[in-house]
Amino acid sequence: MSQLDTQTTTGAGARSTGRAHWPLYAAGAGVLGFVATMVLDGRTSGVGVEVSEKLFTDLSPLPYRLSMLFGYGAVVLLLLFAASWRRHVEPRLQDSTAAHLVPMGLLASAAGLTYGYGWKGALGLYMPGGLEEGSYDTQGLYVYYLLNDFGSFIGWLGVVVAAGAVAWMGLRERTVSRWIGVVSVLPVLQTTLMVVGLGVPGVPGLLAHVWLVVAGLGLALGRSTITR
Repeated sequence: MSQLDTQTTTGAGARSTGRAHWPLYAAGAGVLGFVATMVLDGRTSGVGVEVSEKLFTDLSPLPYRLSMLFGYGAVVLLLLFAASWRRHVEPRLQDSTAAHLVPMGLLASAAGLTYGYGWKGALGLYMPGGLEEGSYDTQGLYVYYLLNDFGSFIGWLGVVVAAGAVAWMGLRERTVSRWIGVVSVLPVLQTTLMVVGLGVPGVPGLLAHVWLVVAGLGLALGRSTITR
């Protein structure tokens, strides 16, 4: 055996015994997304909202600006996870439609969430106390307020689609640990039932980021076929 063959074999052995770190991009995106979407929601509580200047003077621009920053960070990590998936998984599972669907869902969410978190940053920029306070009147600010009602929630639908694909890979193709496949069913069921039953468009943003954390850690620390 030549020296090149020996090095190749050794390198392959090292790769097979080490843990994959690229799924941690998913976990990071989930953490940042949870903070940006749920913790830094920024809206007032209550069923009805009166359109008046007081609505915006009672709000702080800081949560909206921070939500944009955390949200944009989540988008970057989603793109890194999608690129890493295409590099490490797709070449090994070329005949799996589900494996190819995962990065497509992640890219769809990255695009949608860029707008969602951008609208939050814009509201924080234009509302009273923002850097460009006074650029819009109350009606103009209210348009941004409505965009933020579900803006940072709707974009998570692509991640839910990716979760469905991972569920198929875990329960049908067995290329992902079965428990990850089971967990991946949950955001799909939750989103489907609530969209069909209630007609609420923002429900993908309730569990998708949590799923990213669980699935990312599970892939990084577990023994799924795609990460060995």
